[in-house]
Amino acid sequence: MQTCRIASMVLVAAFSLMNCGDVTAEDASPVDIEEGFENGAEHWEPTDAKAWKVKKTDKGHVYSQFEKRSKYEPPHRSPYNIALLKEISVGDFVLDADVLSTHEDYGHRDVCLFFGYQDAAHFYYVHLGKKTDDHANQIFIVNEAPRTKISTKTTPGTNWDDRWHHVRIVRNIKSGSIRIYYDDMETPVMTASDKTFIWGRVGVGSFDDTSDWDNIKLRGKTPGK
Repeated sequence: MQTCRIASMVLVAAFSLMNCGDVTAEDASPVDIEEGFENGAEHWEPTDAKAWKVKKTDKGHVYSQFEKRSKYEPPHRSPYNIALLKEISVGDFVLDADVLSTHEDYGHRDVCLFFGYQDAAHFYYVHLGKKTDDHANQIFIVNEAPRTKISTKTTPGTNWDDRWHHVRIVRNIKSGSIRIYYDDMETPVMTASDKTFIWGRVGVGSFDDTSDWDNIKLRGKTPGK
């Protein structure tokens, strides 16, 4: 089992897989991580370190992406604000996080989660946007080209407000299934099926807005497991 008993990242003995779709008890995972940012964010790699900071709030310490448009320039049209978990890649996985959108309300107010990340030109992400269109509130792939939606199901929009929300990604590489959950952990708000990238790093951020993150939990399988 891969463990990370340093700083605020600790091994989680039991992370509930209730309502996690394709991930079952038989898929006992070698990666089981929880991040609370109480001792900093040294295990995270932002695309622009000056756009992120750990700050203390009434909730405790959170990882805050506070610059609306960072200095990072992606090679293809895709999000500007990304922080990736260092040194860990997963195939099948469940990623949970608490997130607060800190941007003023408008039609494309968003946060994003990243997965299957190979490099800046090859990855998936989910855009949880206020209003849905072909470039918002969808699951996307970036594959040596501008982001392309791969969603097979989505909603009219993600109803961002000034409260914390819980989000989850469930990934199964054998079926290609990708499921996205928002607050309701029983019914996915988005789905897709794709096998282009069967493993990769995970991360959080936004396209070009701002957001705070806490209680990030990752359970999964490393490549080849």
